Amino acid sequence: MAAKSRSEGSAPRPSRPGVRRFRVPGPRVLLIALGAVLLVAGGVWALYGSSWFRVEKVSTSGTAVLTPEQVERVAAVPVGAPLVSVDTDAIAARLRAELPRIDSVDVVRSWPHGIGLKVTERRPVLLLENGGKFDEVDAGAVRFATVTTPPRGVPRLVIDAAASPSLRRFDTERLLTAAVGVTGELPEKIAQDVRVVRITSFDSITLELGKGRSVFWGSGEDGPVKARVLTALMKATPKAGHFDVSAPTAPASSGS
Repeated sequence: MAAKSRSEGSAPRPSRPGVRRFRVPGPRVLLIALGAVLLVAGGVWALYGSSWFRVEKVSTSGTAVLTPEQVERVAAVPVGAPLVSVDTDAIAARLRAELPRIDSVDVVRSWPHGIGLKVTERRPVLLLENGGKFDEVDAGAVRFATVTTPPRGVPRLVIDAAASPSLRRFDTERLLTAAVGVTGELPEKIAQDVRVVRITSFDSITLELGKGRSVFWGSGEDGPVKARVLTALMKATPKAGHFDVSAPTAPASSGS
């Protein structure tokens, strides 16, 4: 009996495992993919190519000493540019660098056509005389501006430490920081009455108050304790002219 040919009665060749046959996507899948591409392309065009979302106005809030015009001039927001392309971080960095009076600023997009500049200005807590003018010093001991007319209600700082042996260890900037720290520890009622903060060394800080009264604070250490002791001492001896809280465990008052 003749042998059967290989083509006759042979079983189908099994497919190799792991090999998938390519299937052409159906029309529905192609339409969905095309729609997605068109949607993305349309979004990119709307944001970058159209006139729908472009910068048309800049608004500034939070200014007190600075004017909105000053802030906006330095901000240099590119009016007419696509809103999405505005580099808000670069604008904020430029404002802080060129206007030291600015403590912080938020640059926000106000869709569809605006940029908002939310400014927080530094507030002076001390004034340091500088050649007939005054350096404004904030709560972080940063000298941020020089003014010819001192703002009302801000104490003047006098650093007279040239003869102090501790000046080599505690330079002027450290003394400045210590003085700022003291003003930050004072109760509000007492702080409002301070006229001059005088510092001759790291451990010799004196507060000159209204009506000729004074407080010898000593060093800047134990500030919260000294503040509480001073408040109690002033209540106990309201007619005293001089208060000493340099050693808060043994405070003293004198004069009238």
